[in-house]
Amino acid sequence: MTPSGSVHTDLAPAAIGPYSQGYWAGDLFFSAGQIGLDPETGGLVGEEVDAQARQVMSNLSAVLGAAGLTFSDVVKTTIFLADMSEFGTVNEIYATPLNPPYPARSTVAARELPKGARVEIEVVARRKP
Repeated sequence: MTPSGSVHTDLAPAAIGPYSQGYWAGDLFFSAGQIGLDPETGGLVGEEVDAQARQVMSNLSAVLGAAGLTFSDVVKTTIFLADMSEFGTVNEIYATPLNPPYPARSTVAARELPKGARVEIEVVARRKP
């Protein structure tokens, strides 16, 4: 049976607006963008991009896990950066849980991110047949 509908886990931050942490559409899973919020406190884990990026990847792992998926199921990611000069730092942290073949990816400079975050990442994953 193909999963459908929204996905929620307490291991990732609660939505800060009217959206789901993730959503199934047929065999495709779409995550909401994750920023470096601590799931317990709801606050940013720090001001530095490296700490935020690590938390983002942890939050994405939790949301993927709640959907029964892992980073190996991810087919597309989008990274939003408040400052493109931080690309190298985020790229290193982003690559840690991934293995070749890597998912397709876009990286976008964003003038401002929610709650003053330095980085936000969203993923699209596919349920393996």
